[in-house]
Amino acid sequence: MLNKERLDKTISSQGLWSRKDAKALIRKGAVCVNGEVVKSADSYVDWDCDSVTVEGKALQLQQHVYLMLHKPKGVVSATEDREQPTVVDLVPDELKRKGLFPAGRLDKDTTGLLILTDDGEFAHDILSPKKHVQKIYLAKVDGRITDEIIEAFRTGVNVHNEYTTLPSKLTLVSSEEDGDWGRVVLREGMYHQIKRMFVSFGLHVTELHRIRMGKLDLDENLQPGQCRPLTPEEVQLLNTREEIAFEE
Repeated sequence: MLNKERLDKTISSQGLWSRKDAKALIRKGAVCVNGEVVKSADSYVDWDCDSVTVEGKALQLQQHVYLMLHKPKGVVSATEDREQPTVVDLVPDELKRKGLFPAGRLDKDTTGLLILTDDGEFAHDILSPKKHVQKIYLAKVDGRITDEIIEAFRTGVNVHNEYTTLPSKLTLVSSEEDGDWGRVVLREGMYHQIKRMFVSFGLHVTELHRIRMGKLDLDENLQPGQCRPLTPEEVQLLNTREEIAFEE
């Protein structure tokens, strides 16, 4: 049973239908498994060898689930927490899988792109420091982003004499009365790294939003708190075995 799942759950996990819709499709004979009409929602399908079509269109069966979440503020990057809502709590029932967890983390008040999966090997690959996978953020600080700071990011910032960061890229995006917005491209993910880098210059980050991981951009149609399955092509963008060249 390791690679098997109920038919209605398999269909709803595609993100196009609710569990209720999936059962209705099955009952009316719109679902075929290996070319045969199946009308029992509690039938099981094998991800490795079965083919499933819904209304004549083939589904891409995956053993694991890969979700893109637009993380909102006030939610912790954890699977469970007794006192605070977690990113897993935001996942609709039809997309949930046993063992689902966030691949990496964003701070409680940081927003933007977060990947949720039940695939540990996949998560290790995209988080491995050896791969230097790019992560791009928009950061607002309570002051001005100067040429000096931009140059320091380019060469590597000495953070409180504890470590020097890898070269990164900081670009001034816009200026507001209460501070500047910058676009930050990183190749590593030290604890509170962006916040600590700016603190080294006397600036505090007041807003932080991740817009990209590797070659995958946050879907602009996802509202804060919403998630959707990654397409096979998007999974491949994250799962490439090649190092992603640092953006200059």
